[in-house]
Amino acid sequence: MSDFNTDFARLDWSKGDGLLPAVVQHWLTGEVLMLGYMNAEALARTLDLGQVTFFSRSKQRLWTKGESSGHVLALKSARVDCDGDTLLLQVEPQGPTCHLGTSSCFGERAQVAPPLGFLATLDRLVEQRNDERPEGSYTTRLFEGGIRRIAQKVGEEGVETALAAVVQDDEALLGEAADLVFHLMVALRARGLGMREVCQVLQARHASRP
Repeated sequence: MSDFNTDFARLDWSKGDGLLPAVVQHWLTGEVLMLGYMNAEALARTLDLGQVTFFSRSKQRLWTKGESSGHVLALKSARVDCDGDTLLLQVEPQGPTCHLGTSSCFGERAQVAPPLGFLATLDRLVEQRNDERPEGSYTTRLFEGGIRRIAQKVGEEGVETALAAVVQDDEALLGEAADLVFHLMVALRARGLGMREVCQVLQARHASRP
């Protein structure tokens, strides 16, 4: 847990008879995962444990998400809205959020995730490939080939993307650009970095502009 809007004193528990809605969002992809309800005790336990805990209106008790399935929601940040009557929880899900087996209670990831959120999903997959090195995976072969080979592929894809931008159609350009982004992700991960760090650099540059 690293990012908290800690002005929880602004929360108006009286609006919902002691319960406030809590919107749960994937901290990297922006995907909306679910909506739950919290009382003050549930929020305190969430902050203490680092795992999202709700108040179950049907069971009339505290309920830590994933307490039976193991698919807990690891808390990354908690924020209060402008009116003090809604919480936004950014989390890292440990498995599917929905009891139906989908990543979100609102449907499959492709249906509800922001379009650019797939970059974070792919970045995480590249990280998993680096950690697990599954046999037969192209990404595994890249990592095992070493950073020099990966860097060579980035260079090749960069040239092909530039050429496609000049002399080929949009479909070809998009295909080459996708290849370039993927191999860049692999190169970053081989150095222990990821797209998150790239975004941080871009954000810092943007914030420093007059």
